[in-house]
Amino acid sequence: MAEITMKGKAFRTSGSLPASGSVAPDFLLTTTDLSDVSLSDFKGTRLILNIFPSLYTRVCAESIRRFNQMADSLDNTKILCISRDLPFAHERFNAQEGIDNVISLSELRDSEFGANYGLRIMDGPFAGLLARAVIVVDEKHRVIYSEMVSEVGEEPDYEAALEAAGSASGDDAGPEQGVADEVCTKASTGEHARLEDDDGACDDGRAGNV
Repeated sequence: MAEITMKGKAFRTSGSLPASGSVAPDFLLTTTDLSDVSLSDFKGTRLILNIFPSLYTRVCAESIRRFNQMADSLDNTKILCISRDLPFAHERFNAQEGIDNVISLSELRDSEFGANYGLRIMDGPFAGLLARAVIVVDEKHRVIYSEMVSEVGEEPDYEAALEAAGSASGDDAGPEQGVADEVCTKASTGEHARLEDDDGACDDGRAGNV
């Protein structure tokens, strides 16, 4: 269980983000055309998961705009914007804002995403919604970067996520075969959260202060 704040007041989430180097949990989420997709539908593709409480809040809306702008600069990478908003709300927002470079996904039919990714807000005014986070996975859907944004009203570190996605190698090494030196996790304490990387592989370009 993790802790986030809203205007300085602490609230709990349902768990912790998937561990760096692990394969991201599968999910079943719904697109704006009401079809369902799972993680396996994006096989062989790097993913940036932009996860947030609700479309029609200032910071959540800005995160979608920013990632939509960034999408064109990424190779073999899709950006998934995920919340509990209905698919109809996602579709309306995208039309109003001219959003066309990201994939909008809703927890319409299956709420396991929030539980499996440790992101369900457990108390406070946003209870039941998803906490703000960014997770980057490589082509084999191993987690190579994650950030739980500690203050709900703050934006994620776009540049760190962009760089992590751009540096994903897609090699054949598994979590037990040296992937540890390719992954970085943003910590809510304001410090770099690292695996055992005494060689300095998790440098300032790969992670930074929250």
